[in-house]
Amino acid sequence: MARRLALAGVAGALVLLAGLLWLVVPWYASGPAESDTTFTVAEGASLRTVAAALAEAGLISSADGFVLRARVLGGSGHVRAGEFALPAGASPATILDTLQSGAVIRRLVTIPEGMPSVLVHERLMAEPLLTGSIPVPAEGSVLPDSYAFERGETRQAVLARMQRAMQAALSEEWERRSARAVVSTPAEAVILASVVEKETGLASERPMIAGALSNRLRTGMRLDADATTIYPITRGRPLGRMIRRSELDDPNPYNTRAIAGLPAGPITNPGRDAIRAVLNPADTDALFYVADGSGGHVFARTLSEHNANVARWREIRRQRGI
Repeated sequence: MARRLALAGVAGALVLLAGLLWLVVPWYASGPAESDTTFTVAEGASLRTVAAALAEAGLISSADGFVLRARVLGGSGHVRAGEFALPAGASPATILDTLQSGAVIRRLVTIPEGMPSVLVHERLMAEPLLTGSIPVPAEGSVLPDSYAFERGETRQAVLARMQRAMQAALSEEWERRSARAVVSTPAEAVILASVVEKETGLASERPMIAGALSNRLRTGMRLDADATTIYPITRGRPLGRMIRRSELDDPNPYNTRAIAGLPAGPITNPGRDAIRAVLNPADTDALFYVADGSGGHVFARTLSEHNANVARWREIRRQRGI
């Protein structure tokens, strides 16, 4: 009798051990994925829905087995929405841990300084991992920067982050403005900064360009910025030809070749540095500037000095066969 009981106990222990091994070993064993991959969990997806998708993607062997073991061995955490990186051969335990507490993959969309809104719209619409549609954003409403996003996120959500970033940056820089700033509102700061952004490609020149343009506004001179003439024609796209005399003379509210003061609105999306430059312009008496042939500009206080600089620039262009 005692021997039978002992044998029964041993048999029971073996059955229990076998059950534990059946439950535990597959949970920590390498999975079937042959290469690194990504897996996306939809917002609100249940554990069973995720398991079925993992099985269909060939990342686990059994959806039912994954759900059972996850509930017994996987703790009480919930799977999170987002896109996750899974290594080749990831075990079910590793997969669940990644989906519960791993880092969500974030990608970047970059808006360069001075990119007009029509091109911001094109860039967002061309990103295949974003969803939904957006209108062309208001010019000057987007802060150029690199923005992280998740696969499946809406374009409207990403655009809203870009626009909130502009409002935050503008607010911060406005509080730091100097007494030399000629603009009287944050909206005017964006307009003038957009002109500065188009007038120079050198970050180091922005304060001087802003200083010269501020002096022109202060004295009632026209800004005479070609980019403001082009903007109503192309909305920020390259013109691809010389500006016509009729366009230079057109007194539309953007054309600072024909009207005094600021253009009617921004002509691009200026970066933080351009905004900072117009709110803290260089302390200069310059009113004029022209290209110097090396990518920058030479500045002048008087028209006669400016005319001499223009002559030198024309000679440089002649020598280069332009």
